[in-house]
Amino acid sequence: MAGLPATARVVIIGGGVVGCSSLYHLCKAGWTDCVLLEKNELTSGSTWHAAGNVPTFSSSWSLMNMQRYSTELYRGLAEAVDYPMNYHVTGSLRLAHTKERMQEFQRAKGMGRYQGMDIDVVGLDEIKRRYPFIETHELKCALYDPSDGDIDPAQLTQALAKGARDTGAKIIRFCPVTGVRRENGEWVVETPQGEIRCEIVINAAGYRAAEVGKMFGRDVPMMVMSHQYILFEEIPELAAWTKEQGHKLPLLRDVDTSYYLRQEKSGMNLGPYERNCRAHWATHNDPMPEDFSFQLFPDDLDRLEHYLADAVARVPILGTAGLSKVINGPIPYAPDGNPLIGPMPGVPNAFEACVFTFGIAQGGGAGKVLAEWVTEGQTEWDMWSCDPRRFTSFASAPDYCVAKGMEIYGNEYAIQFPRHAWPEGRNRKLSPLHDRIKALGGQFDAYNGWERATWYAQPGDDTSEESTLTFRRDGPWQQRVHEECLAVRDAAGILDLPGFSRFNLEGPGAAEWLALQVTGPVPKPGRIGLVYFADDKGRIVTEMSVVRHGEDQMTLITAAVAQWHDFEWLKSRMPADAAFTLTDRTEEYSTQILAGPNSRKILAEVCDADLTLPWLTHQETAIAGRWTKLVRVSFAGELGWEIHTKVADTATVFDAVWTAGRKHGLKPFGMYALDSLRLEKGYRAWKGDLSTDYSILQGGLERFVKWDKPDFRGKTALLNEKQQGVKKRFVTLVVENPGDCDAPYMSTLWHDGTIVGETTSGGWGHRVGKSIALGMLRADLTQPGTAIEVEIFGDRFKAIVQNDEPLWDPKNERLRA
Repeated sequence: MAGLPATARVVIIGGGVVGCSSLYHLCKAGWTDCVLLEKNELTSGSTWHAAGNVPTFSSSWSLMNMQRYSTELYRGLAEAVDYPMNYHVTGSLRLAHTKERMQEFQRAKGMGRYQGMDIDVVGLDEIKRRYPFIETHELKCALYDPSDGDIDPAQLTQALAKGARDTGAKIIRFCPVTGVRRENGEWVVETPQGEIRCEIVINAAGYRAAEVGKMFGRDVPMMVMSHQYILFEEIPELAAWTKEQGHKLPLLRDVDTSYYLRQEKSGMNLGPYERNCRAHWATHNDPMPEDFSFQLFPDDLDRLEHYLADAVARVPILGTAGLSKVINGPIPYAPDGNPLIGPMPGVPNAFEACVFTFGIAQGGGAGKVLAEWVTEGQTEWDMWSCDPRRFTSFASAPDYCVAKGMEIYGNEYAIQFPRHAWPEGRNRKLSPLHDRIKALGGQFDAYNGWERATWYAQPGDDTSEESTLTFRRDGPWQQRVHEECLAVRDAAGILDLPGFSRFNLEGPGAAEWLALQVTGPVPKPGRIGLVYFADDKGRIVTEMSVVRHGEDQMTLITAAVAQWHDFEWLKSRMPADAAFTLTDRTEEYSTQILAGPNSRKILAEVCDADLTLPWLTHQETAIAGRWTKLVRVSFAGELGWEIHTKVADTATVFDAVWTAGRKHGLKPFGMYALDSLRLEKGYRAWKGDLSTDYSILQGGLERFVKWDKPDFRGKTALLNEKQQGVKKRFVTLVVENPGDCDAPYMSTLWHDGTIVGETTSGGWGHRVGKSIALGMLRADLTQPGTAIEVEIFGDRFKAIVQNDEPLWDPKNERLRA
């Protein structure tokens, strides 16, 4: 056993597949002075009992990227590191019972083809040809993925470990981490074998990640599920077929029933994700053992009876096999089922690569992403779907994590419908107006834990969860959203918007420093402006509204879900000796949006503010005797104001505005209406239209770039891109005769049979009466009037490139009225 070195550049805690992949990829990036510490033996956590499936399928663009990379890495890894591995690329069939599942598969096919994978949707005859033992009752089609397969998890982990060791990295087994502390800008990692000093620490501790996180003062949002799979004895008929064909059956997933079935040598492996699932180590009566290495939970086969019966009916030869073994082991879950990869929130020089539900499939890509975070401070693909900062403090509550983890596990294969709100873990953060909004018919969804109304139902409307399980636009919300949009257009609407992230930046030098961080100008005192932050490659990091109160006194406002991400982006770039401060004031204030041609009349009845001040100004006033900040902006694209209040005053101010507004046609509107209204204005949404997958120039944001500034972050990269020519650009598209559905995120754009771009968001514009898609298109096709095609759930529809201006009120005359 290698001895513990005194120092290292990076220390990784955890020796499963993700920890070893992170070590391997750090070494590939040239960072070989790295040490991995493992509590027991490599693979002793979830890795050792993992089934080892390696799919590429995902409804998430970034997760599909990561899993695709894993399959590409694993194909050549044995040769690259000279370590034998059992990796079977068998292909897979993912079965569809419903039209909605067929739509999901068509979308996945489009994303996969864009990423260079030969994914296809096949009919019943082709299913039977590829899987002769299957019964096709109740099936409509299947998604065939030729890259799918399975790998030996232990061999994979050891291969990655060998590749890292061969370049000089060290792996210390049987060396548990007992604590960490910060000294002189370094981490000191404590173990029974001594201490090791390092620059950077990575928590790759799998289902023990929360335990390690507490050493850093970090509450990791996670829980642990019990996952079972059943191994069956040899099936002679299957053995004979395999010998004749020379290959294994494709991996079968009956996702509408919720299990996978895989050939294991000449037997089978059945792995259900059952609704009647079980959490482990979730109560004081069931604590996590000090050591659970290479251990399993007792069998609990009663939970699997329904799934076994269904699988036997689907593949009858399974019913002829004896049961060989049951594996029931711990698997960690984050509240949304995605892993945590990236900076550890609030902790300097610490990263997370943990809580992997599908660690084998994602391990290769995770190592790549983590190494990029550590060595470059940024990743090739926008990885917000896995960024630990997507959760804020509310999400670490144990009861929340357990409720969401069990919900995700029991719905592991569920379709992610755009209007469906998952019911568990709700009402964590309520607006001061919540009861009023609910009484008005508000239907809610959670935004970083904040309950916001999505639409307002009327008596008799179908508000059941079942009604939201569709991709169609014409759900029960559609007529109500239409009415809400027209109220904003013709009279006035009010939107309760709790949870806006807001940070106060103040003190000597604040404005000068901020000017170096943003691409454009900082607004003058008394004004508000939209600013964009680029990374060193010129890519879009985030946007914020800057409300400038004085020379060096500003409030920065950003999306609710961006709270921890954007605060850390700012904080980590402040000089150590800065005379100015940055404070998070999110919990102290709330916001309402008042928009529409009658909004000035309504405000005139409740306050003495100067309502003639122009667009992009702000002022303080009193409404019902309570302090209020009126900000003359409108994401809805009509004459309007944001009404900012202290939380305790919000209900009083709302009541005054609501009472005054009723005679002026005031109606409440929700987030669905706001999304429609912003699409008509071409306003971008964060982590859809605005992400590090695109540069500032690609995003059509050059008007927010002040080229004559002496310097700003990303300027060199943007100047180079401008000189070389922008390869694709942001466009607004109108989809002609779009059918029942609008274009979802990452729908493929086509021209003359060639993929030429992708959508970044889409929906129905109720003021213009058209299906709108925002997207990124090959630069030579962005001339207004150009006809292309957009692929929506497998069908292609004609779409026309629009002028580089809003579809609604293109000259902003209504906005500035």
